[in-house]
Amino acid sequence: MKRSAGVLLYQMEAGVLRVLLVHPGGPFWAKRDLGAWSIAKGEYEPPEDAETAARREFAEETGLDLTGPLIPLGEARQPSGKRVTAFAADLPFDVAALKSNRFEMEWPPKSGRRQSFAEIDRAAWFGMDEARRRILPGQALFLDRLEQIRMRP
Repeated sequence: MKRSAGVLLYQMEAGVLRVLLVHPGGPFWAKRDLGAWSIAKGEYEPPEDAETAARREFAEETGLDLTGPLIPLGEARQPSGKRVTAFAADLPFDVAALKSNRFEMEWPPKSGRRQSFAEIDRAAWFGMDEARRRILPGQALFLDRLEQIRMRP
């Protein structure tokens, strides 16, 4: 079973909860928008633990090292069967500073040409309603969990 871990950044702006989502890079995702965004995450294997993996993957995908405490948001089984563990952090992030790692693949298929693509091609801050429209359906419950934690009296 594949496992991923990631971080959902959030901020409160004038009493409104906003979250940072990332859009996957590469040709498969280039024209997809609604239901295609994600938390910054990536795969890991034991003995690495989920929190360590989440911090590493977040740094690789955004260029921002997280050193402060993370809030556990639990685990979700994706439609693919992959298990994703998420954490939240209350931090600012300038999306213009996004610095993602890259990957190579043959593109176009069967062309024999290899091209390099950013793993994450963009990031954006969204209010919760818009974030629910943009995020991959299997990760939407992390938005619900964050909202329950942050909006409690």
